[in-house]
Amino acid sequence: MTTAANRLKDKICVITGGASGIGLASARRLTEEGAKVVIGDLDEVRGPEVADELGGLFVRVNVADEEEVKNLFARSVEHFGRVDVAFNNAGINPTDDNSILTTDIEAWARVQTVNLTSVYLCSKYALEHMVKQGSGSVINTASFVALMGAATSQISYSASKGGVLSMSRELGVQFAKDGIRVNALCPGPVNTPLLRELFASDPVQAQRRLVHCPGGRFAEPEEIAAAVAFLASDDSSFVNASTFTVDGGISSAYVTAE
Repeated sequence: MTTAANRLKDKICVITGGASGIGLASARRLTEEGAKVVIGDLDEVRGPEVADELGGLFVRVNVADEEEVKNLFARSVEHFGRVDVAFNNAGINPTDDNSILTTDIEAWARVQTVNLTSVYLCSKYALEHMVKQGSGSVINTASFVALMGAATSQISYSASKGGVLSMSRELGVQFAKDGIRVNALCPGPVNTPLLRELFASDPVQAQRRLVHCPGGRFAEPEEIAAAVAFLASDDSSFVNASTFTVDGGISSAYVTAE
């Protein structure tokens, strides 16, 4: 995959969920393009390893805890002097979140807290610093499921990603005159540990998802990371409050090729 040299030179990028999956691939891609990265994650083993590998900073954070999120961005500014990009990416996709008829209120609330409230918190504390600077790019991970309905439901996950999508649009409009862009990234199914876990636990549901991908495969994390790098860079200077879909065509597919 081609990497544009130094598009992100000296930009400070905070990535939640940066120790694995899309977050890790994005941390590597942004570093390749000249950024300094802050890895925000719960994994106190892998997180520091990734930060050391990339010459960045690791901050342990529970993204559902307001004080820890506030500390993440405060530490980033204390260490690097500013925050140019916030990639609010951390999330969960548990197997006990399925049909509304079988998903209990605890599972519903847990997914909403980790997937939606965390984006609210991360956006809030990133924006506090970006408004002072008069610049910044916030990238919130939503999903193609925010755009479609599914009979193989994960009701709280889908609802949480719809909330991320709506909130991102509103923030992009509100803070545009402050020099800040806010976009919702909507990946299709991605070959990450979360998806592999789904294949292992429920291969029938996983196969039902794969058959709808026009290209017959899921995305690789590096392909999503390329979109993150674009949204983080000045190449996307007029892309704001957008639904940035990177799904291989799945959300446009009526039927797929034989």
